[in-house]
Amino acid sequence: MQPSGTVLVTGAFGLVGSAVVAQLVTTGRKVVATDLKVEASLKAAASLDGGAEVCWADITQADRVTALINEVSPSAIVHLAAVIPPQCYARREVARAVNVDATATLVRAAEALPSQPKFVQASSIAVYGARNPYRNNDLLTADTPLRPSDIYGAHKVEAETTVRTSQLDWLILRLGGVIPVEPSLHAVNLDDVYFEAALPTDGRIQMVDVRDAARAFCTATTLDASREIFMIGGDASNRLRQRDIGAAIAGAVGLAGAIPRGRPGDRDSDTDWFTTDWMDTSHSQSVLQFQHHSFSDSMAYTRSRAQKTRWLLRAITPLARATLRRKSPYHRAAGIYADPWAVIRAKFGAPEPDTP
Repeated sequence: MQPSGTVLVTGAFGLVGSAVVAQLVTTGRKVVATDLKVEASLKAAASLDGGAEVCWADITQADRVTALINEVSPSAIVHLAAVIPPQCYARREVARAVNVDATATLVRAAEALPSQPKFVQASSIAVYGARNPYRNNDLLTADTPLRPSDIYGAHKVEAETTVRTSQLDWLILRLGGVIPVEPSLHAVNLDDVYFEAALPTDGRIQMVDVRDAARAFCTATTLDASREIFMIGGDASNRLRQRDIGAAIAGAVGLAGAIPRGRPGDRDSDTDWFTTDWMDTSHSQSVLQFQHHSFSDSMAYTRSRAQKTRWLLRAITPLARATLRRKSPYHRAAGIYADPWAVIRAKFGAPEPDTP
């Protein structure tokens, strides 16, 4: 029996949001997609071919959010809108308005409805803070203590608290790294490339195919379970080191060998690492049944989708390699270890959480 009621998706034209909307539409769900009306979102909305209703909104405007919730009266809300690293470090006030304040506005508006919707909150393993893989051998779980190292992790802790203390029927999904399987030169952001090059190459990270991440959120909208936290990462093949990710994706699109070698983390430091690690997804998988793609599956799909441009990218690989090496955050810098927080602070702004 097809679930009834409308699903409201915020951040509907971001990486995960676009996949969530597409999957919901495919299954026949009624979807209202909301996001900022910017060029990238307009292009993504055009590809829907009328499969979902689009309502443009700035979710930092409380009156507009409340009106939207009242107009749509959704049976479920998938809240994906967020300002993520590294942009959140450069735009701290905007990041807080979106990540924390807008979440509270959505929750309060949903609580006021005569029939309260299920609230599915997108969170992040950034809530656990920096993780030295040589001193933390355990897998992250929903019960691992929360120790955010940066504003993004701190924002997600605050947002989770708002959701968890609400009257709503809620689920929280803590995401690991998400693999964008559709190759797109237009989607390449040099700030993101620079940021990722700053991270310790031996940091542990668990990826998840964007299609699998979307499946988890779609399933959550009708899940019988309530008030639970789920860890969202791919299967064991997606437990990788930071150095593996960029190299594999670059190779899949035709830029094999273009990513320069970065720096390892300092094994003797608990702070000079980024907020990623491997996780125990056994319970999440048993309930949500979302892990359908191994890491090699994801790369094979990307490779197949990049056939038309691989020849061109192979031709420019030497130039790309030389350019990325020169623009590496550690190019000609002193030291032998990665110092991600110093790089972030110098390039984007202070990453530390706000002080009370």
